[in-house]
Amino acid sequence: MFFVDTIETQGLGNRSYLAGGDRRAVAVDPPRDIDRVLAAAARRGVRIALVVETHVHNDYVTGGLELARVTGAPYLVPADARVSFPHTPVRDTDRHPVDTALELRAMATPGHTPHHTAYVLEDAGTPVAAFTGGSLLIGTVGRPDLVEPRLTERLARDQYASAHRLARELPDATAVLPTHGFGSFCSSTSVDGADTTTIGTEKTANDAFAKDADTFVADLLAALDDIPAYYAHMGPLNTAGPTPIDLTPPARADAHEIAARLAAGEWVVDLRSRVAFAEGHVAGAYNLEADGALATYLAWLIPWGRPVTLLADSAARLADAQRELARVGIDRPAAASVGTPADWLRPGEAPRSFRRADFAELAAALAADPGLVVLDVRRAAERAAGHIEGSVHIPVHLLRRRTRDLPPGTVWVHCAGGMRAAIAASLLDAEGRDVVAVDDAFDPDAFAALRGAAGADPGRVSAEQAHDRLRGGDGAVLLDVREAAEWQAGHAPGAVHAPLSGLLARAALPEPARDRPLVVICRSGQRSQQAARLLAERGAHAVDVEGGMRAWARAGFPVVDPHGNRGSIA
Repeated sequence: MFFVDTIETQGLGNRSYLAGGDRRAVAVDPPRDIDRVLAAAARRGVRIALVVETHVHNDYVTGGLELARVTGAPYLVPADARVSFPHTPVRDTDRHPVDTALELRAMATPGHTPHHTAYVLEDAGTPVAAFTGGSLLIGTVGRPDLVEPRLTERLARDQYASAHRLARELPDATAVLPTHGFGSFCSSTSVDGADTTTIGTEKTANDAFAKDADTFVADLLAALDDIPAYYAHMGPLNTAGPTPIDLTPPARADAHEIAARLAAGEWVVDLRSRVAFAEGHVAGAYNLEADGALATYLAWLIPWGRPVTLLADSAARLADAQRELARVGIDRPAAASVGTPADWLRPGEAPRSFRRADFAELAAALAADPGLVVLDVRRAAERAAGHIEGSVHIPVHLLRRRTRDLPPGTVWVHCAGGMRAAIAASLLDAEGRDVVAVDDAFDPDAFAALRGAAGADPGRVSAEQAHDRLRGGDGAVLLDVREAAEWQAGHAPGAVHAPLSGLLARAALPEPARDRPLVVICRSGQRSQQAARLLAERGAHAVDVEGGMRAWARAGFPVVDPHGNRGSIA
């Protein structure tokens, strides 16, 4: 008989495992807070006889070295990993006993890293579980681009071959137990659905088995998204040998020290819910909810090594956050405080706040002001699946370096569900920008319907207002919806031509007008109003010019024909 216990690290999207028999067990890819592994072994009444790593991790600090030291167990690390501490090197086909009739067999499975090794648990010679680390995941594979850009394509091909080796050598009933793939950025793609799987299931559901090698590699490389910045520090930490975790409480900070740390450019992070933060917070503090992906996003955003002070509404939440951050190498917060904004503000200081809204409110706001600044902080792959026309796209992990790219005015910021929007709103609020955090689930089709309802009667502007709008810096485009002969007779410089007849036939907008605010113009203002309404129903930011090109010419604004000659509109 054997058991496999899963040790979940949800904030990072990873799993570690404890597997064994009646007396002894093996710990696979243990987290830095090894007390959770020791507690699992105690519950089972087993001794940890082996500690193994599938690879040198790029997304968290391992607890393997310390767990091996505490338990006295051999520490198995792939032979080619080139680590700097004593260990037992593991090579392909090596076998290590775990308990009576239980044995661990190593399988070289390069791809996620060049040295990656999976471990097969065999019960009386029969494979029962495969600890696949970052090779074969549920419905996908681990990403191959975390080691060296020049190796990425080769490792992608290795990943394909490793998946096929596992499928070829293991029975269909073998449980597949990966370390990554539950929200981890070590996964090459995001896959929703099953929580458990087997070799047989993966052979029917995983892209690695549905495509030939060339197609698989091309698609895998095309799907890769940005790598969290803190990954650059995890590999070296794990290669050198991490220090033991220290979870002793940090020094407590009062309001004066919090203000001093902010003035010194240090990070003050408010761990409360995004609702509470928006209602009132210390000016300059950032909001990363303790219940969200705290470790991933704080480690991604903060300049590495910058002191961080944590603010929490309870001691338990503070302790949990400290533990989570230690897993990614953010050790020993510089200071901390438990309480409310009233405890964190000096006498005479008032809390800052900003508004929260849903997508219905955003749609209504855009109908009233098509030039509204909307910031989408999702990743590129998410945006490609659907987005708000005219919105500015800056992923949250790039926002601190690109705030100057935002037009002036109030910024309505959204993501997929509200968490990242709250982070982004706090970053902008700390710089003194007026923000509205859209705390709602984003569905492109649903939002288009909201826009259509809210913008069914788009606004009108005068020729003078249109001219100012086009020079205002929000990227607006003048869209001329007259027919070809009228356009040939003369049009405004820089205008984009899209005849109303084509729009009524559902023709796509010309490329220069896509995802841009639109100022729609015709001859007299009748067709432009119809076109603006049609475009608003499609989700575009559209207003029309009252009086059309006649009003434009009467105002003295230039008109040119296709040959560049200045003319007039009768």
